[in-house]
Amino acid sequence: MKKMILVLPVVLMLFTAVSSFKPSTFNFKLSTSFTDTIHFAAEKHFANVQQLTFGGDNAEAYFSFDGKWLIFQRTNPKEGILCDEMFIGKVPAPGEKFEPVKISSGKGRTTCGAFMKDGKHVIYASTHLGADTCPPVPDRKKYGNKYIWPLYDSYDIFMADLKGNIVKQLTTSKGYDAEATISPDGKKMIYTSTKDGDIDLYIMDIKSGKERESLMHWATMVVHGSVRMGRRSSGVHPGQQPKRR
Repeated sequence: MKKMILVLPVVLMLFTAVSSFKPSTFNFKLSTSFTDTIHFAAEKHFANVQQLTFGGDNAEAYFSFDGKWLIFQRTNPKEGILCDEMFIGKVPAPGEKFEPVKISSGKGRTTCGAFMKDGKHVIYASTHLGADTCPPVPDRKKYGNKYIWPLYDSYDIFMADLKGNIVKQLTTSKGYDAEATISPDGKKMIYTSTKDGDIDLYIMDIKSGKERESLMHWATMVVHGSVRMGRRSSGVHPGQQPKRR
């Protein structure tokens, strides 16, 4: 039986906001002239809240190391995007339009993108080596209509340049390989895999490809000055369906 994990519904709109505590974190400038209709009136810690995406499903957005770019995944059947594809876009100034471009191939399904520290490459997981088409979507009715994240064993992690050219395949194991995050020094990658029979975390040296299994099921990595908890599968490990022996 294909393994799945259950998580709370994800927010399918991406927003960018500036913390009033650290307004210089990403070199944003607070602007009193920009007004919006998204900002919750009682929220005191953010300003210049601007909606970046419209239509379709948009999620898993992460900043580049310099805070000037975002990478995220997008699905919008009206645009011919039948399952998640990877996009990048420059963070706009308040009031300016966000203009992302697709960098994945359009084959298979992608997820969990991240910028490399050099600002010239990204990594993301993709199923395109398994099939050009989108992998089947689980029937949520069988699971109480809860949000389901299927662990497709055709997912592998790739490195690409900002034009979408894949320059390196980082994982090759049989099993779900995804949800990668880059270490602050840009040298290592932590990711989720089922290659040893259960969902777990692994740390890879990006240059050599050497890796070790992480003993932290609840991983915490400090990236870009913020704390990022292990994503979906590591964060909700207890909710994984039991293995059948």
